Amino acid sequence: MTAVLEVTGVTVTFGGVTALDDVSFVVHPGELLGLIGPNGAGKTTMLKVVTGIVVPQAGTVRLANADLAGLPTHARMRRGLGLAQQLVRTFDNVSTIENVMLAAGRQRTASPWAALFQVNRSVERRIALELLERVGIADAAEQRPDHLPLGYRKRLQVARALALDPALLLLDEPLAGLNHVEAAALADVVRGIADDGRTVVLIEHNLGEVLRITDRLVVLDSGRKIGDGEPGAVIRDPVVHAAYIGEGEAA
Repeated sequence: MTAVLEVTGVTVTFGGVTALDDVSFVVHPGELLGLIGPNGAGKTTMLKVVTGIVVPQAGTVRLANADLAGLPTHARMRRGLGLAQQLVRTFDNVSTIENVMLAAGRQRTASPWAALFQVNRSVERRIALELLERVGIADAAEQRPDHLPLGYRKRLQVARALALDPALLLLDEPLAGLNHVEAAALADVVRGIADDGRTVVLIEHNLGEVLRITDRLVVLDSGRKIGDGEPGAVIRDPVVHAAYIGEGEAA
C-alpha cells in the first residue's frame, strides 16, 4: 500500500542548531497520525518542511509517491496537501459559508475569489454547507467569521482545508486556546474526519486528546524521532515518558 506521506531522512539545521536530525516516518491512507513532542522538539520545523516553507539540507518528502522537492506551498496544496494553521486566518468581510466557498471554488478556478462571482455558485455552496455541517457549525453559515467564538473559527479553518479535498490534511495545534469542552468536541470532529477515510496528521500539545483519538503517534524530541507506534505503547515507552516528564507533562 502506497503511503500518503513519506518523510525520509530529513535533516534541517539553522546555523549551528540541528532542528531535525535524520527524521523518517510514513502516514498510511486513512490514518490519523499524531505528531507530538515537547517544546522545541521539531514539530513546527517538520510542518514547514512538509509544506515547503523550509528546505531541508538532507532527506525527501513524498506525497502520494510524488517527490515534493522544489515545490512551493501553493503547488503542494494543488498536489493534495491541506493545511489548517494554528493561527486563525479568515476573510472577515464575507460570511462563514462564503469563506468555505472560496476554497471549494479554487478547485475549479485559478483565482479563489472567482468562485464568489460565478453565475452559478450552487456547486460551491452545496460543498461548503456540507463541510460546515461536517465540522458542526452550519448554524453559523451566514454569520461573519469575526463574529464567531474561537472554537467556531477553528472549525471553519478545518472546513476550508477540507474544501480543497486534500489527500492529506495537516492540522497545526487546532485545540490551542480552547477550553476542555471545546477541545474535546473539536477532537471528536477530527476523529470523525479520519473515520470518513481522510488521512490526517495532527500536530498538537493536548496530549490527552491526542491519545484519545489518534491511530498512531510519532514523537520528536530535540529534533530526533524517539517514538513511532500505537499511542498507548508509545507513551509508556521510558524514553518518551522521560521527554514529557521533563516538560512537566503527565504521561
